[in-house]
Amino acid sequence: MTAKSTPADVQIPPRDIRFDVDAARTGHWLGGDPVGTAVFNALSITFPDGERLFIDAVRHYRGELSGKLAEDVKGFIAQEAIHSREHHHLNQLIDRDKYPVAEVEAGVRERVAFARSRGPMRMLISTIALEHFTAMMADAHARHLDLFENADPGIERMWRWHAMEETEHKAVAYDVFLHATKHWSPLQRYMRRTIAMALITYFFTRNIIHYAALLLTADGYSYKDAAKAVRRYVWRAPGIFSRNKKTYFAWYRPGFHPWDEDNRALVAGWRAEFDGAVANAA
Repeated sequence: MTAKSTPADVQIPPRDIRFDVDAARTGHWLGGDPVGTAVFNALSITFPDGERLFIDAVRHYRGELSGKLAEDVKGFIAQEAIHSREHHHLNQLIDRDKYPVAEVEAGVRERVAFARSRGPMRMLISTIALEHFTAMMADAHARHLDLFENADPGIERMWRWHAMEETEHKAVAYDVFLHATKHWSPLQRYMRRTIAMALITYFFTRNIIHYAALLLTADGYSYKDAAKAVRRYVWRAPGIFSRNKKTYFAWYRPGFHPWDEDNRALVAGWRAEFDGAVANAA
């Protein structure tokens, strides 16, 4: 049966885990690969401000919610706040004397400020599109474990935790959107979310390529060669933006819901690992 809301047994618990990401200081933590390291560092740099935007987007509608959705939003906000904290910590360890981290952060802040200026509903629509994009990448991570092969263990563990929690809460913002637009026609809702996804796909992928290329120039690449290498990484091999095309294009199906594809089994082992870590710490 096609799901039209988050399954009742999906839980979204915050896991207050701190990760050992000191290898970010040493440069190419992703198996010595400067290109892959630049791509994931660029993604990480976008997360603190981006996830605060996501939190505020759903928080705006929180007073209208009740029952399970209100609980899911509470879990979403807590998870995203911890993600923001851990990525901020990693980003602070990147060698700022060598890499133009501040320049990338300024670009991210500018994009986020623009998104905020568009008002609560457009913030929420941007959030649901970006949450689908990150959930797609998380799913690809779980299906293709070679992505972080030979990566520093601490940073690899952080990215697995992030992917697992993105899977857990992949539909929360979407469910808030469905609630907030319950008086819209199905066609209006479909057109707004699909147009937003097309725009988000263009700008998000373009910006990540640009930010990663800026970081890579510090490793001796020309900007042109850096951008070419990054495009190859994100679109071809390993293709983090293209590996899971089926999940991405599901968005454009009328009546879509993120839990139409129930992929909890993919991350069940990771969930047990991180739940165990929280229990042991307690």
